[in-house]
Amino acid sequence: MIRFILVVLCVVLFLIVNIPMLLVEWIIGKFKPEWKDRSSLFLVKCGFNACLFYAGVKVIVEGEENVPKDTAVVYVANHRSYFDILLTYVRVPRPTGYIAKKEMWNWILLRRWMQNLHCLFLDRENIKEGLKTILTAIDKAKHGISICIFPEGTRNHEADTFLPFHDASFKIAEKSGVPVVPITLVNTASIFEDHLPKIKPATVVIRYGKPVYLKDLDKETKKSIGSYFQNMISENYFELKEKYADKLYGKK
Repeated sequence: MIRFILVVLCVVLFLIVNIPMLLVEWIIGKFKPEWKDRSSLFLVKCGFNACLFYAGVKVIVEGEENVPKDTAVVYVANHRSYFDILLTYVRVPRPTGYIAKKEMWNWILLRRWMQNLHCLFLDRENIKEGLKTILTAIDKAKHGISICIFPEGTRNHEADTFLPFHDASFKIAEKSGVPVVPITLVNTASIFEDHLPKIKPATVVIRYGKPVYLKDLDKETKKSIGSYFQNMISENYFELKEKYADKLYGKK
């Protein structure tokens, strides 16, 4: 439980200690929005890295060179852990907003930082509001803000399985014209979800695939775009599990 307490304290202290920074960030944003983006990115990366350190997480990364640094992208990834957000966010090279569930809006201090980071809150029960969120995400991508989305729609609680990837998740990339960068995450639930409420040291693997421009895909693939990326990530997932079995599970 010590690691759990340390991580919680890290989050709470970050939110409390940085309350004055919210005002500073607001002032900066009035005159230099791009400076605000960079400073918010830096501060939150520091906080997330501290959480990962106290959690005892080791990360194996493949394909990070595939992530374009000169354009916004839409990241899509499988999702089994709350730590998926921390693990991916500390590696983004430019301002990136995540699509979060609307319930996160109720956490005031957390919400302020999420807004600074261009995160959007999706109401999955309200089609009209959900459409507004997607349209906002498209606009952000067109203006250089990367977007990260978990197309399964929620955390998957079953190991070695994948919930269907929703085709609508890819509208952001289709309408904005930015590439999709697939991310495969392996063993992230072993940090926390596999043994709630304890946080245990774990090794995880992150693989970044090559960017995919949806306009370059054939019509048949576009009709089942969710399945296309789900199959891609699924294949990577099982390949990585076997490749790093000794480091992930202590066996070959």
